[in-house]
Amino acid sequence: MTRTNFCLFTAQEDVKTMKAYAQVFNKLIRRYKYLEKGFEEEIKKLLLFLKGFSESERNKLAMLTGILLANGSLPASILSSLFNDNLVKEGVSPAFAVKLFKSWINEKDINSVAASLRKVGMDNRLMEVFPVNKRSYDHFSKFFTDAGLKELSDFARNQKSLGDRKELQKELQEQMSQGVSFKEIIAYGKEEMKKSSISEQLMIGIMWTSVMSSVEWNKKEELVTEQAIKHLKQHSPLLKAFTTQGLSELTLLLKVQEYCYDNIHFMKTFQKIVLLLYKVDVLSEEAVLKWYTEAHLPKGKSVFLEQMKKFVEWLKNAEEESESEEESD
Repeated sequence: MTRTNFCLFTAQEDVKTMKAYAQVFNKLIRRYKYLEKGFEEEIKKLLLFLKGFSESERNKLAMLTGILLANGSLPASILSSLFNDNLVKEGVSPAFAVKLFKSWINEKDINSVAASLRKVGMDNRLMEVFPVNKRSYDHFSKFFTDAGLKELSDFARNQKSLGDRKELQKELQEQMSQGVSFKEIIAYGKEEMKKSSISEQLMIGIMWTSVMSSVEWNKKEELVTEQAIKHLKQHSPLLKAFTTQGLSELTLLLKVQEYCYDNIHFMKTFQKIVLLLYKVDVLSEEAVLKWYTEAHLPKGKSVFLEQMKKFVEWLKNAEEESESEEESD
């Protein structure tokens, strides 16, 4: 094929030149919207034939694609072409991905890149640029960190961690549904904490979600409170086992607040749940007072603080009486 003087592959290999090309495509697509889908399909096809281009030509295409992804001219779904077996085996995909992501992150930041990947379900597929025997977090991390893309390595690590937490929560929920003893569930939870370096604060959040997801809740507000109190009283040993630190208690309180806010039927149940958890020694007086005075979330703040007002006053009075008795002794 004859290349014109305007062909991308005859241009200089630098960011400024690639931005100029990207600007041309942007203007054309904005003016002629019907080109948008066709352009996306052509880029996907082009990426499938990367082996036919020289290294310099691939670099230019990668830089341009990164810029087009950053300005929204292309969706992240075009990356699926890089998962082609031949490109992966030849090592073309990882090298192309390095240039592409450097260009993309240079235009935006990793948070914007992550959002675009999540939007089209690509956030958990990046490992596929490597052959099956190299699809491990360690290999992914080393490859992209060595290439100067530590942000991408950190993103992959966070995705892996998130996936692991979801799997753990699912497993705990399954164990509860199957009637596994609390002793065994607690032992499993503590083993996972050691194995995966999960903090107690993170673990109590996972445990709370598992406990609350292991039951079918009544849709009637007046009945759900009674059901929740009964369910949580029964499962309180699971929560108690992972609230041995003050920060873990506070984390649990915030999880309860968030849950009651996000699930409208639980809005009036918050105070009753906190009172129950206090009575069964899952939550301490200190944690409740700290939450009330300074550590609560903005979500439903006015409603929940009002619910807790009398209980907090009672706690403060009990504390003052206790101090008076100690002084008189």
